[in-house]
Amino acid sequence: MIEEWTAAGTDLPALFSAGRLGERMGIEIRSASPEQVVGTMPVAGNTQPYGLLHGGASAVLAETLGSIGAMLHAGPNKIAVGVDLNCSHHRPVRSGLVTGVATPAHTGRTSATYEVVLTDERGKRVCTARLTCALRPAAQPGQAAGPTAPPQP
Repeated sequence: MIEEWTAAGTDLPALFSAGRLGERMGIEIRSASPEQVVGTMPVAGNTQPYGLLHGGASAVLAETLGSIGAMLHAGPNKIAVGVDLNCSHHRPVRSGLVTGVATPAHTGRTSATYEVVLTDERGKRVCTARLTCALRPAAQPGQAAGPTAPPQP
């Protein structure tokens, strides 16, 4: 799989991240395949005013893991673009790491949906999320990314 992505000119470390946002939040990808993506995020630095894990932080972790799964499913000739994210928050977390596991609920030619379960260090479910991504053709050399990308200045 790595050779296929490298041959297409894909920067795998960039693919397995949430970019600068993921770096700021401390997201780490532990393993990744189209069938399962596992990542962690510290609670510290990602809390709301009451000292609890921020629901938006859970959403960022869930979208990151589901997007990676969708990109791996789609292959190097397509890009995955999130079109729907739903998160249900089940219990508060004040410290430690949360771990997310994304598994496919649907993998098709033009879309992919991943269920993402976030748990605390005791294995208790913190959040259940569902991410659906549209799968679009990747940019060809000299083109903008995706078929509807705005022109670059």
